[in-house]
Amino acid sequence: MTSLLTDRFDAALARLRATGQPYAVATVVRTVDATSAKPGAKALILSDGTIAEGWVGGGCARGAVGRAGAACIRSGVPQLLSLRPADLLEDQGLRPGEERDGAQIAASHCPSRGSMDIFVEPVLPRPRLVVLGAGPVAQALADLAGRFDLHRTLAAPGLVGAVAETAADTVADGFEAGLGGVAPAFVVVATQGRGDEAGLRAAVASGAGYLAFVGSRRKFSVLSERLAATGVAPAALARVKAPAGLDIQAITPEEIALSILAEITQSRRSGERDRPATPGADRAAGAVPSGPSGSAADNLAGAGAGAGVTRATGVAAAPGGVAPGGRRSLFARARALVRPLTADQSELVATLRFPCC
Repeated sequence: MTSLLTDRFDAALARLRATGQPYAVATVVRTVDATSAKPGAKALILSDGTIAEGWVGGGCARGAVGRAGAACIRSGVPQLLSLRPADLLEDQGLRPGEERDGAQIAASHCPSRGSMDIFVEPVLPRPRLVVLGAGPVAQALADLAGRFDLHRTLAAPGLVGAVAETAADTVADGFEAGLGGVAPAFVVVATQGRGDEAGLRAAVASGAGYLAFVGSRRKFSVLSERLAATGVAPAALARVKAPAGLDIQAITPEEIALSILAEITQSRRSGERDRPATPGADRAAGAVPSGPSGSAADNLAGAGAGAGVTRATGVAAAPGGVAPGGRRSLFARARALVRPLTADQSELVATLRFPCC
């Protein structure tokens, strides 16, 4: 890139970072035959596939690169795009859209018949946590959240200049001011008696994926009734987690902040753990496919019926399937619902290997 293009690229990059927008950087890493862009050429791609700045080739490449950039931003996963002439793909037995040797294949209809490999990398901003309030819980949450890779905003009326020191990345004077711009991922109302209704109203209107209220269920119920009477949709209020955080018997502001961050972490990571990272990963992790004679888990429970041991804990079950402490074992209850294994099923069970933890 020339110095002028580099300056424009850097300026556009700074604007995207300042506004917290997600984007992708496309870099040409290899070319074959005639191409207008050469190795090292770069472009900035927005979430809708628009190329905001830079150069990776003409119309033959821009569409494919834009689509790849938008896909990377959605998935959060980098991608190597291999752009080749359509007739060359046919000769190689490749189809546009398939993946081969770690590269996503795309067709080019450019008369120059050049090929390019382009590395597309998403750049996603830190998720925004907006804490409404300035009390002890709000301050503790802003402090502790810095260890969780979150961009922290502390917002309350009159807050700017009133707080001598805070761990937050941004301090905003007013609830709406703190919630402006790109919709935050997480909003916690920790007003604790100072602007509860106004803070809750602003949080519900923010469009955040996670909403929580620091306070009792009774207090939240009273506030919800007031807001509903002024036109706030009950469905929007139903999305608010109240009281905020996981139930860890928290008492101090720091403990309450920890419980809230534990719940935020659960919300962030649940989608990642629900889906296998690669095809067949569920089996690699120890999952057992179901068969026509009932689920394998049920049948395994039946296989252990004579062992007098609960598989989940390894603790010997008391007569009648009651585990120590007086509670019936899960597998003991399941035994009444399943039939014994057949000889073939027993052989299958003998070949299974389970993870150690």
